[in-house]
Amino acid sequence: MIEGAEAFGAAYDVSRETLDRLQDYAALLEKWNPKINLVSKSTIDALWARHMLDSAQLFDRRPAGAAHWADLGSGGGFPGLVLAILAHEAAPDLRFTLVESDQRKATFLRTVAAETGISANVVSERIESLAPLGADVLTARALAPLPRLLGYAARHLVPGGRALFPKGVSYMAEIDDSLASWRFDVQKIPSRTDPASVILSIGGITHV
Repeated sequence: MIEGAEAFGAAYDVSRETLDRLQDYAALLEKWNPKINLVSKSTIDALWARHMLDSAQLFDRRPAGAAHWADLGSGGGFPGLVLAILAHEAAPDLRFTLVESDQRKATFLRTVAAETGISANVVSERIESLAPLGADVLTARALAPLPRLLGYAARHLVPGGRALFPKGVSYMAEIDDSLASWRFDVQKIPSRTDPASVILSIGGITHV
């Protein structure tokens, strides 16, 4: 169990500077959370395992040569803000777009980006009204069922792009539901934070 920043640093190899940025982010989240409910109060005590590491594990699953990462429904910044903080040193040319329609949460995301000194474009629009983002990799965490996520991915990924969707124990049912309307290739990657969960790495998305 990852119980804090130092344990996170031991489990996921990052520099002291990156860990400091993640700690600054965590402090801001704990300060803002009572006002705008960025994450469930019941998960604050497990922030580093439940949210930080769960988000960070996606970083190494990005496609080689990815230049633009889009995160949909970023909310409190999971996974998009965590990934942007990791990329600041590890992949400084990787550009991030965080999409969050809630204006208060979008303001929080911009505040964290400014105070940690990272670069991330926060777009406060509804996903359905967005022009295609042209992303090489796309993420969404706890946002929607897989069939709807595939529609978003088909619109916002470049040809050959990859979607990374963390999913819980019912992921196979979601895959089966999706096959009624979509064709795609999928890799099921075990989650580092929950043995019953996976990361679905999806490409080749076409509507039936």
